[in-house]
Amino acid sequence: MSGGGAVIARPKEQFYWRGLHVPFIAPWSDEQHLPITIVRRVGVGGTGIGYADELSHVDRRRDVLWARQAVARGSGTPFLAGVHPLRQRQAMSHMLCQVCGESTYGSGFRRWGERHLFVARAPKGRPLGEGEITTTPPICLPCAHESVGVCPHLRKGWTAALVERAQPWGVAGIRYDKKTFRTLPLPSTGLHMAQIGHLEERWTLAMRDAVTLHGVTSIDLGALA
Repeated sequence: MSGGGAVIARPKEQFYWRGLHVPFIAPWSDEQHLPITIVRRVGVGGTGIGYADELSHVDRRRDVLWARQAVARGSGTPFLAGVHPLRQRQAMSHMLCQVCGESTYGSGFRRWGERHLFVARAPKGRPLGEGEITTTPPICLPCAHESVGVCPHLRKGWTAALVERAQPWGVAGIRYDKKTFRTLPLPSTGLHMAQIGHLEERWTLAMRDAVTLHGVTSIDLGALA
C-alpha cells in the first residue's frame, strides 16, 4: 500500500519457454480439465445444463456454466496455442494484456485517448470492424510487437486497432444437445457462440468470454511506438 492508502497491484510473474514469452492466457500441461458429470438443470431462466456437483458461485457467471480447468500457471509444459478459460475471462473482464497479464489501463491507454489496443489474426487482411465480436483479449504495445514477430498464427496475417470500449456480448464454448445431452460437433470457426440472454446460452459450456468492440480505429503498430 502507498502512503495515500492506494493498493499497488503486484506485477504478474512472467514465464518463458524455449525463448518464447508464454502468454498469460495460455494453459499449461498441469492445468488439466477436471472430471465432470453434466446433468439437466432447471432454473429461473429455464432448462439447461449443469454439473451434478455444481457450486453455482464458482461454476457459473451471469448464470452461464463454465468449463472446469485446474489452475497451475507455470507448472509443466505450456500449450502456446491454447486458452485457459479462467484467465481468458479475467483478461476480458479486467482488460488485462493477454500476454503479460498486466492491466492495459496504462500510459498507452491514456496517450491513445483512453483506448485499448487489440491485435487479431487477419489471414486475408480484413481489419477489425465496428461492433466486431471477439474472444481475443486486449494487449499492451510491447507484447503486441513481440507477438506479431514470433506468433505462428499472426505470421499468416494480422490486424491492429485502438478500441474505445469492449462490451460483453456472450460466450464461446461447447454446445450440448437438448435431448441427448451429447456434445454437438464444433463449427468450422472453432467454438459455438451464444449471446447473452439467448436460449443457447443455457446449453453451452463456456470456454471463453466474447465481447463486441466499439469505437474501433485501425492503426499501424509502428506508428504507436
